[in-house]
Amino acid sequence: MSGTAQREMIIRGGAALHGTVRISGGKNAALPAIAAALLTTEDVILHNVPRIEDVNVMMDVIRALGGIAEWAGPGTLRVNAADVNSVVAPSDLVVRNRASFLVMGPLLGRFHEAACCPPGGDVIGQRPLDVHLAGFRALGATLARMDEKYHATADRLIGSQIFLDYPSNMGTENLLLAAVLAEGFTVIRNAAAEPEITCLAALLNAMGAKVTGAGSHTVTIRGSQALHGAEFTIMPDRIEAGTFAVAAALTDGDVLLENVAPDHLDALIWKLGEAGACVETGPETIRVRGNGKLGPLSVQALPYPGYATDLQAPLATLLTQATGHSVLYERVYDNRLLYVSELRKMGAEIVVAGQTAIISGPTALVGTHVRSLDLRCAAALVLAGLVASGTTVVAEIWHLERGYERFAEKLQAIGGDVHYSGG
Repeated sequence: MSGTAQREMIIRGGAALHGTVRISGGKNAALPAIAAALLTTEDVILHNVPRIEDVNVMMDVIRALGGIAEWAGPGTLRVNAADVNSVVAPSDLVVRNRASFLVMGPLLGRFHEAACCPPGGDVIGQRPLDVHLAGFRALGATLARMDEKYHATADRLIGSQIFLDYPSNMGTENLLLAAVLAEGFTVIRNAAAEPEITCLAALLNAMGAKVTGAGSHTVTIRGSQALHGAEFTIMPDRIEAGTFAVAAALTDGDVLLENVAPDHLDALIWKLGEAGACVETGPETIRVRGNGKLGPLSVQALPYPGYATDLQAPLATLLTQATGHSVLYERVYDNRLLYVSELRKMGAEIVVAGQTAIISGPTALVGTHVRSLDLRCAAALVLAGLVASGTTVVAEIWHLERGYERFAEKLQAIGGDVHYSGG
C-alpha cells in the first residue's frame, strides 16, 4: 500500500461504455479459500484468483505463519501449509485486511491453538467478532484477550449446535474452517447464505470435508480426522460484475459481462430492470444496455439473497442520474453511507437520515477532487466520474486496488477515459 498510497485516478466523463468485460475471480471467495489451505499439509491449488492487494496481504499472512503462498501461473495460486510453525497471525498484516482473521478457524482446528488481533479493513461500521468467538467456545475452545490479540486454545474441538446471533458471512466461514476437523457433528444455524459460503464449502469438500447445507441458513459439518490437498476454481466476483453492470446502465452504454454467475446477482438485475435498463442473461454472461432514461428506485441493502451492501454505493451513483426521488436503506453496516459526502462534492443531491439516503435526480455531476473512504466508495466515485462533466480526480485509490483487479484497464477497454496520475 505504501507505494501506491499517493496515487490518484483521473477520470474524464461523458463517454458511454461499450464492449466486453471478463470478470475476475471473487475477492471474498478467494480469501477464505487461501485460509482453508492451512487445514492440510498438502498443496491447495486455486484457479481464478484475482491479483489484488487483499490477496497479496493474505498470501503474506500464510508466509508469516511458515507456509508457502506463490503464484503458479496467471490467476493460479499454490498454497502449502506443511511447514507452518506459528499459530500467531502478524498484527501488522491483520490490521490491513479484515479477512486475515479467517486464519483463526483453521489454525484452531488443525493445531488446537490460534492467536490474532482484531482485523482491519474498511471503516464501514461495527462488525463485531462475537459470532466468531462464541462459535469457537461452543466447539470447546477457551478464549482469552492478551494484549491486542485474541488467543484460542483447545485440547480438542468437539462438534456442537451453534446459533449465530446474526448471519455473519465471515463468522460462518471461520466456524466452518474450525469445525471440519472437530470430532462429531456441528450444526450452524442462522448461518450466512452468500455464494461465497457455498464456494468455501465446495473447496472444503474437495479437500475431504463433509459439509452439507451451505447456501442455506442451516449448515451441517461432519468432522474429519484430516484433510488433503485439492485443485479448485474460485467463483466469479459478483461485486465486480455488479459494479460494471451499474456502470453500463449509468453511462447509457452496452456492455457484455463474461465469466459471471447471473443467479448471484438476482437482486441487482431486478433493480436495474426496474430502473429502466435492459438486462439479458446467459449461462455465464450478463448484458446491460441503457435506454436513455433512468427511473427512481427504493432499495434495501440486506444479507444475501437481498441486495448486496457492497453494491449500494455504486447504485447510489446511478440514482443521481434517475428522474425522481430514490431511497436507499442500509440494513447491514451502520457507516456504509460515508461516501455520500464525496458524491455531494460533485453536485449530488442526497439527504441522509440515519441509515437511509434519499437521492434526488437527475443532477448534473461535475468533476472535482474527491477522496476514497473505502473500497466500495472508491468504485462509486470512479463511476460518478464517468458521467460527470470535466475531470474527476479520486485520491487514495489504493482502496480500489484492494478489491478490483485491473479496474482502470477494464474500463479503458470499453471506452472509459480513465488513467492513474503519472501514467
